[in-house]
Amino acid sequence: MTAPPAPDQRERVEPGRPPRRRWRRRLPLGVFLLAFAALVAAVFVLAPLIGRDDDNVIAFERAQRHWRATWDLPMPGQPDLARLPERLAKSGVKLGAPIFIRIFKREFELELWMKRDGAFHRFATYPICRWSGGLGPKIQQGDHQAPEGFYSVDARALNRNSAWYRSFNLGYPNAFDAALGRTGSLIMVHGGCASVGCFAMTNPQMGEIWQLVTAALGNGQARFQVQVLPFRMSEEALKSYSDHAALPLWRMLKRGSDAFEKTSMPPQVRVCNGSYEFDEAGVYQNGDGPIENRCRARS
Repeated sequence: MTAPPAPDQRERVEPGRPPRRRWRRRLPLGVFLLAFAALVAAVFVLAPLIGRDDDNVIAFERAQRHWRATWDLPMPGQPDLARLPERLAKSGVKLGAPIFIRIFKREFELELWMKRDGAFHRFATYPICRWSGGLGPKIQQGDHQAPEGFYSVDARALNRNSAWYRSFNLGYPNAFDAALGRTGSLIMVHGGCASVGCFAMTNPQMGEIWQLVTAALGNGQARFQVQVLPFRMSEEALKSYSDHAALPLWRMLKRGSDAFEKTSMPPQVRVCNGSYEFDEAGVYQNGDGPIENRCRARS
């Protein structure tokens, strides 16, 4: 019997046992403070010099976020996770409301939106601790790339006992990826701040995301849509990547992103002849439509 290919992100089920932090080092307080001060200085001195060089910007963000995670420091811009009930009340939403997620790779951000009064409103922006690869889609098993595209997550994709605290499977490859022959599996959003193709959050952040996700699915939302985008999809941003090989894909993704921005409702997503197509939510008022390989019916 041939063994199955190794997944991009190992998912062992170890009930009740969180992953061990082998990478943490115990340093004297003075050394820690000196190193942290040097890192803070580097943020303000080097960041303006890095400019628009994606590889340098992304590597710099990864380094400083890994440092924070090592010392259990909150990620930059992290919501007040200890005050979830108060934040829900202030936003006028309740636990169990339908959710929708957008991920922006270059900005290291995961947005979670919740439905209120017939539309989705941004509830929280969580700083992503780590993702691997560069801007552009995942192509094949083992390329260490995080994917880009539109994905749909249902209760079967949840793993409470993930080796990385908790996780949900994005569903890569979706119908679009499969139509282009892309390979890979087990691409997750999970805790643990370590990633080979996945999107890794800190455990406290993942705990809150998990609570909102499971409450929505448990309250009747059949599935929730996740839009994974290379960056915030402005026309100016696209122009700055006019020579990038992924530009045709990004223009498709922008149409889906714009459809959400226009209506505050996740669009229906389908795949036709190797391209994404987008329609208004229609009957899928909770953004819970499946992503199918099916062309739009002709009138």
